[in-house]
Formats: sequence, C-alpha cells, structure tokens
Amino acid sequence: MAILGDPQSNWCMMPPAKKDTRPKRARTPAFVKAHRGVKNWKEASEWLEWRGIEDIECITPDQAGVARGKMMPSKKFTSNTSLALPSAVFMATISGGYPEDGNGFVYPEDDGDLKLMPDLSTLTVVPWEEDPTAAVICDLVHQDGRSVEFTPRNVLKRVLAAYDRRGLKPVVAPEIEFYLVRKNPDPDYPLTPPVGRSGRPIGGGAGYSIAGVNEFDELIDDIYHFSESQGLEIDTLIHEEGAGQLEINLRHGDPIELADQVFMFKRTIREAALKHDTYATFMAKPIQGQPGSAMHIHQSVIDKKTGKNIFSAEDGSETDAFFNFIGGMQKHVPNALVMFAPYVNSYRRLTQAASAPVNNKWGYDNRTTAFRVPRSDPAARRVENRIPSSDANPYLALAASLACGLIGLTNKLEAEPPVLTTANEDEIDLPRGLLEAVDLFEGDEELAAVLGQSFANTYAAIKRAEFETFMEVISPWEREYLLLNV
Repeated sequence: MAILGDPQSNWCMMPPAKKDTRPKRARTPAFVKAHRGVKNWKEASEWLEWRGIEDIECITPDQAGVARGKMMPSKKFTSNTSLALPSAVFMATISGGYPEDGNGFVYPEDDGDLKLMPDLSTLTVVPWEEDPTAAVICDLVHQDGRSVEFTPRNVLKRVLAAYDRRGLKPVVAPEIEFYLVRKNPDPDYPLTPPVGRSGRPIGGGAGYSIAGVNEFDELIDDIYHFSESQGLEIDTLIHEEGAGQLEINLRHGDPIELADQVFMFKRTIREAALKHDTYATFMAKPIQGQPGSAMHIHQSVIDKKTGKNIFSAEDGSETDAFFNFIGGMQKHVPNALVMFAPYVNSYRRLTQAASAPVNNKWGYDNRTTAFRVPRSDPAARRVENRIPSSDANPYLALAASLACGLIGLTNKLEAEPPVLTTANEDEIDLPRGLLEAVDLFEGDEELAAVLGQSFANTYAAIKRAEFETFMEVISPWEREYLLLNV
C-alpha cells in the first residue's frame, strides 16, 4: 500500500519535466579558432568567414626574401581562382634590375606566368592592417604542375626531399639579430641609434641587458602581440651588443615551417617598428663601428625510423655522421657563402675586427668558430652555423646550410680537429667580397646538384648584376679621401 507523501511510492505520479526548447548553440570548431593554418579549402572558407576577413594577401618570397604576390577579396580567393606571377619576379635584383644572359643563365623570352599554389597551413591574419586581412604563403609551379626549381621555397623543399630519400629529417632553430634605428628617409645620411623611453639615444655594450630591452617595452609588446595573433612562437628575446640591436630566438622544428616563420617575423618586426616611428633593419652591417647582425642556424638530423638524433650514439658519444656533417660544412660552406652573405654590405660584417667568424673551423662551445657545437644532452646534439647574416633569405640560408651537411653525410667527409682556442686570429678562410663568393659558388658542382642547377645559374646571375649596380655608386669614403688627394 502506498503511503501518502512517501517519495519512494509516488515519484512516478509527478508531472513530466519540461523539455528545453532553446536552440543549442553550435560549437565553434577548433580549426576556426586556430591562429595559424587550416587543412583544406572548406576549413579555409570557414576560417575566413568567422573572422570577417575581407582581403587576403597571397605572398611568396623572392630571391631576396621580399614578399611578392597579389591581394584579392577573400571570396575570390576561395572560389578556385587561378593565381599567377611572371617568372621575371624571381630573376630581379634587389634594386629592380635584371641580369644579363651568360654563365648558364638565360632570361626567358616569353617571361611566362608561374602559378601560385597557396599553402593553407600558413594561413594567418595580418594584425597590423586596419581592415580584416589575412595572408597565405604560396609555392610556385609551372602551368603543367611541375615545381619551379629556382624559387627559394622550392629550393629548400628540394634539399629536404634529398634528406627524406635517405630516411632523414633535419631539425633547425634560427636566431635572428636586427637593429632598431631612427627613421631616416634620406639614404645619403648614416643610420643612427633610436631614442628609447628614457629620452636618450641608445648606446652600445648592452649585451643581455634587461634595461636595454625595457627601453623599447611598447614596441616589443607589439612584436609579441603581432606574433601571437599570427601563431608565431618566440622562444627568447635579448638585447645584443650593438646600440639598439635585438635578437629573437625561435623554437626548433621543421625547416620549412621555421623559414616561413623567419619570413613572417621580418615583416612583423618592421611593421611593429614603423608603428613606433622607428625603422627595424636586417642589414648585415647597418651602423659603422657597431657589430653586424647574424642569423645563426642550429641544426640536427633525425633518423625517421627510430626518431633519434643521428649525431649521437647509444652511449651518448658523437657518431661518424656528426663528424661527416661538420666535414661537409667545412668543405662547402665557403663555396655557398653568397647564399649566407648575399650583398656587398654583408662582407662588412665578416671581418676579423668584428664578432663574426671569418673561418671554416669548428669547436665545442667556441663562439669564435664558424660551426659551434653547443653544450647539450646527447639527444639535443646539434651544429650551429654562425656564418649567415640576418640579410640572408631564410629559405636559401637553410637550404645551403643543410645541403652542405648532406654532402658531408653522403660522401663521408672527415671533419678537421676541433679548435680549442680563438679561431679568428689566423688568416681569413672565407671570400672577402661578393664577386669572389659568386665565383666559388659557380665552381661547386656538388652543391649545384643538390640545390638545382637552374637555381644556381639564376642566383649567380642576379648577384653579379647587383655587384655591377653597386659599382655605379660613389661612396663618401671616395669623396673624402680621393677628391682632393689623388
């Protein structure tokens, strides 16, 4: 018998609960919220729509690492539009000229179009634009779908494919130095250090100074904010020795991804500086009497089957592959110097009086050597290439450095004994100027085979043309010492 008020006996007689008739809110997919990259065109459309993106920049690095491409409405971008650039874009000098035919280079008569193929994994916002804008990095292919051999991103992909065929995967971590300088629209006047928050011009000798970094707090905050919104990861930021010289270290990872990040970082840093009425420059030697700016590259190689670093044996010791990689760097990096020091100005950094290496030696934790092996656990054993300047195209610098190491691995080249003392006091082992570097580059057939002969011919022709343009300019030194004395 049921008892009145007994919850155990009359619960079933209670009226049914009302159903929630409110429409359920659809969850926003994770890929839409991601700061960087999508998997396919469907995701790209949703990603752009969710952010209200109006325009999109389809960009690709030219031989100098300058962003080239087209801008278009986002709706046109997602409507299977064919994008193209003339091949001449990748044969132009930094000043906008073109090289003459010769030494294996032939300018295409038709200057035919090359197709832009967006890499959707690079899709990101452009945070400094007022209107909602996105950017995507593109690869270049011929009209029949073949990869264009002489474009920088494809050159790096070609080198990585050579590693892949051997069951290997390189891992890299770049460090990029740059200067903040006062705005200077007149190229006839020398660059000068900026004024920080203290109201005084920045002086040198502030290496690793926190106070030096704090002088540019607001600008650096913008660099971080711009970077975060693009999915770019900064590992550390420091003040270097030069007046207003900073360095950004990136986390280690895939070479293509890291080259993309350096490419985007350079744009980001320049834009953040302009917002504060300042220039950011990646010139190798922008200010006389101050240290030059480098792009150091840390490199290791992973066995794809085991996932282990091929530079370290099971007992933690160095392997033959480690020494072979260094041997390849020692033999071929001087021949590839034009890809690490691509302009006349780059060689002003490579002097014995500067802090940059002018040798092809290696050593353990020796910053005077070209190739430094930092102290680390065996799993993180790596080789740091300290030669590249910050003015180098990141795709080409990584491609050249990894190509030199690969030749060493393939040919089992022996490394010289490590240097335990200062390596920069002996005679200079590297080319002293651009033309000498081009000659050595053209003479290295093994390097050209890895990088691609078409690229090697094109790049050498561009550098010769840039040197000729430079020779047309009369410098202040000539006017000062030659005008009335000779």
